[in-house]
Amino acid sequence: MVVMETPYTPPVTRATVRRSAVIAAVVAVIAFAVCIPMGYGLYALFGVVGLALGLLNSFMVMRAVVNFAATKPSRGRFTGSVLGRLAVITVLAFAVALLFRPQGVAVFAGIAIYQFVAVMSSMVPLIKEIKKR
Repeated sequence: MVVMETPYTPPVTRATVRRSAVIAAVVAVIAFAVCIPMGYGLYALFGVVGLALGLLNSFMVMRAVVNFAATKPSRGRFTGSVLGRLAVITVLAFAVALLFRPQGVAVFAGIAIYQFVAVMSSMVPLIKEIKKR
């Protein structure tokens, strides 16, 4: 029986993704709380779908980087996986936007908001490190 080790993921990486997920959940609750009383519930729903797609992308990025470090594939293969992942997220977002027009376009706002949240969340450890010096 061969037991495969779980690839090492730095704690700061896991913490950053977890922090981003928590902030995205808070944004989702706020979106529903604000949009539903105003009659824009579907916009909130599709915005949350965009947040979920952004979070899915972050998890897939973390997994891809860990696998890349563990298996050391060629740069071309890694680039192909990046482009494939982005293509899947993009196709899903466009499908939602087209199938559920006009409210579905909020999926892009959700993805954009998640990217902002992820960047801000990843800056926290950097700022802490800078303050130590």
